[in-house]
Amino acid sequence: MSYFLAIDAGGTKTQCLLADETRVLARATTGTLKLMRVSEQEATARLHAMLAEVAATAGVSLSQITRSCFGLAGLSSPAVRAWASRALCKSVAGELLLCGDEEIALNAAFSGGPGILVVAGTGSNAIGRTADGSLFGAGGWGPVLGDEGSGTWIGLEAIRAALRAQDRDTPSNLNCAQPGNGLDGVSTSLLREIERHWNLNSLGELVALGNQRADPNHHAPDFASLAPVVARSAEQGDTHAAEVLTRAGEQLAELVALVFRKMTAAPTATGAGPAAVSVAFTGSVLTHIATVRAAMIARLADTLPAACVCQSPVDPLEGALWRARRG
Repeated sequence: MSYFLAIDAGGTKTQCLLADETRVLARATTGTLKLMRVSEQEATARLHAMLAEVAATAGVSLSQITRSCFGLAGLSSPAVRAWASRALCKSVAGELLLCGDEEIALNAAFSGGPGILVVAGTGSNAIGRTADGSLFGAGGWGPVLGDEGSGTWIGLEAIRAALRAQDRDTPSNLNCAQPGNGLDGVSTSLLREIERHWNLNSLGELVALGNQRADPNHHAPDFASLAPVVARSAEQGDTHAAEVLTRAGEQLAELVALVFRKMTAAPTATGAGPAAVSVAFTGSVLTHIATVRAAMIARLADTLPAACVCQSPVDPLEGALWRARRG
């Protein structure tokens, strides 16, 4: 009997499953393992606790594992790759396949076939596979250098948009702690909702937290956690929030278009490109925020008519299992 371990380590949570050739035997979940957010020590402890849980639930020893597929963000970093290999091989037997989190999601969507996947969760990026198996990507440069359209980007852009509105709305009081109705007639209640989410009492506290840098005693602010707050504010009629969500979808559409252009310009590409290309999506932003998803689809309809967007999100964990079983 062969046993397979599949792991999807995202920016917010980590999921794994243990399966045989035909059945999923157990699943387990823990917090993020992303080394930009937690220390190696904490990531390793979380990983090992999750693995112990899934093995105990399945009734299978980790020494019996035939092959593991570990999909995680930031794999282009040598330090991340080295940690992942070291941490998993310490307790799990068998062959180890390390993949980017977007690659396992691409496998979940297309089972090794051609298509484009766009990821929008804590971070964002897009990856495409051509018929000959070549991979092309765009984005994924992290929260400071990129990740347009992601949860982190939405949180940051919402604060920036609300602060710009605050500046316009209160020209005589730069330290106003409570936003209200602006001179342009648009509510700036988005700031109040963000302050409430983070249990803050003033605009000054929000500015201090937003500019706080990570150090041994403090984590960097979790801007991605604001994405649902922005979505609720948009549903309640806040135009600033709605505009940020629309721009997020348009930014994600641009990532898809960039990947498509790379795919069709590749030396192995034939003709003027396919009449249609399947586009799948995954991640909390595109899965749960309809405004972002609709804006992405609308922009693609204008700029990339060849794109045919799948109706439902894909589960990256299924892609990791497909790859582990396939080898």
